[in-house]
Amino acid sequence: MKLTDRQEEIIRLVKEHQPITSEKIAGHLGLTRAALRPDLAILTMTGILDAKPKVGYIYSNKPSYSLVYDYIRKIKVEEMMSKPVVVSEETTVYDAIVQLFLNDVGTLFVEEGDTLVGAISRKDFLKIAMGGTDMHKVPVGIIMTRMPNIIFIEKGDTAYSAAKKIIEHEVDSIPVVDKLTKDGKDFLKIVGKVSKTNITKVFVKLGENG
Repeated sequence: MKLTDRQEEIIRLVKEHQPITSEKIAGHLGLTRAALRPDLAILTMTGILDAKPKVGYIYSNKPSYSLVYDYIRKIKVEEMMSKPVVVSEETTVYDAIVQLFLNDVGTLFVEEGDTLVGAISRKDFLKIAMGGTDMHKVPVGIIMTRMPNIIFIEKGDTAYSAAKKIIEHEVDSIPVVDKLTKDGKDFLKIVGKVSKTNITKVFVKLGENG
């Protein structure tokens, strides 16, 4: 199992000072808690560390954590992804919100032709709703986050990579894309999505198999 230098250092600190809070770990490393969040999430999800509420982190002696880690590394995005909900830039905010709730998702993706051009989250919809804008007239192209500011992943990437990106960028879901070329131009075609729910299902499946 391959850990980063920072993750190895976190483990060393926990072993020496356990139980230790994330604030104290961050202080030892000269980092912010936000910067440490992805590493701590990975170390606890794989069972290397245990997080005790109101106490801190302790080192786990569970021998199976490497198996969990390897299992996550082997699962490919195409095995866990689900169908994305896609709209066009001209779709009104009102109609997009209807799609959001009908499909019970947290993010809509925007496509023009075959090209992924944007994404809209529940937070984006909440902001415009609070602003008193006429949602029947405004297209989602006005409020969406545009490429290249969208984090994405490919089908051949791992579940581990997907989970890491979701945690690091604090998003509900990320699009799965194919990188294609047409008329000499590169573009991204959305073929799926990975959400926090997809990640949770992987762990449920792991528990059932265990």
